[in-house]
Amino acid sequence: MTQTNDQVWFITGANKGLGAAFAKEALGKGYKVVATARKTEGMEKILGDSPNLLTVSLDITNEEQVQSSVNAALDRFGRIDVLINNAGYSQLGFFEEMSEGLIRQQMETNVFGTMKLTRAVLPTMRKQGSGWIIVISSASGVRSVEGGSIYSASKFALEGWTEGLSVELKPFGIRCMLVEPGPFRTDFLNEQTSVKYSDIEIGDYKQRREAMRGSFVLADQKQPGDPAKLSKALMMALDASNPPLRLLAGKRTVETIDQYFQGRLSEYQDWREVSANTDFD
Repeated sequence: MTQTNDQVWFITGANKGLGAAFAKEALGKGYKVVATARKTEGMEKILGDSPNLLTVSLDITNEEQVQSSVNAALDRFGRIDVLINNAGYSQLGFFEEMSEGLIRQQMETNVFGTMKLTRAVLPTMRKQGSGWIIVISSASGVRSVEGGSIYSASKFALEGWTEGLSVELKPFGIRCMLVEPGPFRTDFLNEQTSVKYSDIEIGDYKQRREAMRGSFVLADQKQPGDPAKLSKALMMALDASNPPLRLLAGKRTVETIDQYFQGRLSEYQDWREVSANTDFD
């Protein structure tokens, strides 16, 4: 991506965590930033007071707010070069203990909200003939774990969508990238601001549920990932001559996903003959 201070970054969930770190890094580079969040109070205290900063209230599930936020960005800065789809939350718990309402809410925010905003930005990028669509996925978008089936379902959906989108948009000069963080020190596991748990209790899950919740509580604010370092890594990837479609983040994540893919490859090889022998003779 060409280095120019005229770049305009549109970042969702920019009031905290990774979103705030991305916004700070972009502002530090001299870029213009549209920092959005459902709650914008105190954002300028976090991000600083700059003529390059526009803060906008945005719930990505709200069609009217999505369009008005994009219009506000274009009115102020005239273009959008980088869209970082960072807004979302983690719905954790066992599938059977989760109501359909909670599941739909997870998909509505993480998946359909992200798609809604991207759809609103794409006409501008097509007209420009350039742009980046960055989707903040997760290591859970590659490998699912106990208690993360629904959260992973939302991230797996984003992974497949973004991969296909990258092919569809390439002729317009628009590129896509998935960022797949492992555990980073944000409020991801904070029950007041981010994580939601299941709303049904089934006796058979009680012991495992309590152990899982306890492990999440202990892990909060002890995650090894540094949001500021991830922001710099993202900048490096965007400026690379051959940027990746997927950018894993975190030492533990790299090691875990490496083992996961080795296991998948081994399974594929073990069953390759059976898999290949399913066509008509």
